[in-house]
Amino acid sequence: MTELSGQSSFDSHKPPARDLLDDCVHCGFCLPTCPTYQLWGEEMDSPRGRIYLMDLAERGEIGLEGAFFQHIDACLGCMACVTACPSGVQYDRLLEATRPQLERNVRRSTSDRFFRNAVFALFPYRRRLRLAAVLGLLYQKSGLPKPLERILPPRLRAAQALLPPVRLREAFATLPRRIRPSGPVRRRVALLSGCVQDVFFHEVNAATQRVLAAEGCEVLTPRRQGCCGALGLHAGREEHAVDRAKRTIATFEGLPVDAIVVNVAGCGSSMKEYVHLLADDPEWAQRARDFSAKVRDVNELLAELEPRAPRRRMDAKVAYHDACHLGHAQGVREQPRTLLRTIPGLEVVDLPEADLCCGSAGIYNLVQPEPAAELGERKANNIRDVAPDLLVTANPGCLLQIRRYLGDEIPMLHPIQLLDEAINGKPR
Repeated sequence: MTELSGQSSFDSHKPPARDLLDDCVHCGFCLPTCPTYQLWGEEMDSPRGRIYLMDLAERGEIGLEGAFFQHIDACLGCMACVTACPSGVQYDRLLEATRPQLERNVRRSTSDRFFRNAVFALFPYRRRLRLAAVLGLLYQKSGLPKPLERILPPRLRAAQALLPPVRLREAFATLPRRIRPSGPVRRRVALLSGCVQDVFFHEVNAATQRVLAAEGCEVLTPRRQGCCGALGLHAGREEHAVDRAKRTIATFEGLPVDAIVVNVAGCGSSMKEYVHLLADDPEWAQRARDFSAKVRDVNELLAELEPRAPRRRMDAKVAYHDACHLGHAQGVREQPRTLLRTIPGLEVVDLPEADLCCGSAGIYNLVQPEPAAELGERKANNIRDVAPDLLVTANPGCLLQIRRYLGDEIPMLHPIQLLDEAINGKPR
């Protein structure tokens, strides 16, 4: 247990800043937006309550173990509270300072450490993911998933249910390094192909290249790139996040481009945060500022361009789901809707409780499967209520999470895939 002596329970490496803690006036506007408060009605599982706990720990009045650890660990990091807060409290900065403190100073159980280490030994590595794709396909075809579903522990049951349909041709495909538009070049951009995205959602990357080119962008996709560090940043694994951030900056910073385009909400959010992650590193701080200033979500970039490519008519009702790290963390809300409405005949509708997280939240649905399941069911029911022909969302984690609870009831796509279909006639 931490010895309480009136000194901060946090260590000296980037603790939550006192001025950020003091910004919270405990008004309660965050409570209706917080997924865990909605589930449990527990004050300490609200943003206001968690900031109160951080304040007590910073004053040395409580330690980091026990209740503090449990309540912070239960947070999805969806940042809906940041959008809702009238006082401009930067809960995102507070959480990203607190989680590394827990990872350094509180020892998890053996099973928890093993599971989390296994996740981070796999997800950031494309070669390992491709091997996992082969094994996953064999497993899906073996007939074992159904009988094992009843006996697996919750975390492994969630991992099994979230495994995407494996297409080996896509998993092992490579993207062209350069694509030029047929007409004048309006922008030169570089594309983050990612790790999980490139293996399990390769077609989203390919569609991104095609749509950008159709709208007049020359697209560079560096071959030697990998994980951007988003999963590590959101999970409090600061060393992992810093290492991956530096590698990503080094890969992209020398390219002669106007923007660095991302089609994964969580990745884009983290890459825009490199400026904070590396702010104290004299060698990397300016490089991070320059890099983050160039990062654009693909919806954000395309919305800056007057549509040039003709769209074919698509008579369909489409529900748009705001990925938390796009809507709340990046503030990119209207741009995807605006782009979808450039498709003739398309009706774009919003969901009830649109600001409430679906339960994906990085690796949250793996490490906290019970509350993630409640949120997933709630999101699926809200989608059913609007009876769309199609659901679109700009984050692979959301697609996997919602598919788990909707099944095959409603087709699901990344919005860039729908644009690709309208512009290039590519099938879903």
